[in-house]
Amino acid sequence: MCRFIETIQVRDGELRNLTHHNRRMNETRKAVFGVSEQLDIRRYAEGCPVHGIHKCRVVYDREICEVAFSPYIMRLVHSLRLAYSDTVDYHYKSTDRKELEALYSLRGNQDDVLIVRNHLLTDTSIANVALEKEGVWYTPATPLLKGTKRAWLLEQGLLAECDIPADDIYSYSRIALFNAMIDFGSLFLDINRDTVIHI
Repeated sequence: MCRFIETIQVRDGELRNLTHHNRRMNETRKAVFGVSEQLDIRRYAEGCPVHGIHKCRVVYDREICEVAFSPYIMRLVHSLRLAYSDTVDYHYKSTDRKELEALYSLRGNQDDVLIVRNHLLTDTSIANVALEKEGVWYTPATPLLKGTKRAWLLEQGLLAECDIPADDIYSYSRIALFNAMIDFGSLFLDINRDTVIHI
């Protein structure tokens, strides 16, 4: 049976952005398993660390199966290679990452891949992205995964959604990588032909 995950940032004992994580988990449970009962991750998060930044990994199917905590250190990304797949599908945050891992293996000497589907930018192997142009941050309208941090940033009006063709990437000045663990503003790359390889 397929299982799914939520990865939640824990900062000094606080489960961050929990409303969005609970919402995505319960929407996935309803769509995949037909389960309408609402679960709250907070009720399963015993032993939550109270100091520092940790990762809370929640594994679930119809019910929550596992909750584990581990210290978090951000993986630095200094360069990206565009990788292409028109069939990759990761719209549910599944434990099965075979397609993403296959694309990640195409990174060559770069730190990660920026995945292109149907000529449009989507995500890296681990993060949603936003690209800056003239002071405005745009995030792909059709990401592989609608991340919880992405949802929050859109609600706050900090990002605008639009289609971003891969061929237009060099018309943007910077790219930001972000997810539940990587705060927006923590990981930027200037966009040029050394940092983002378009082949």
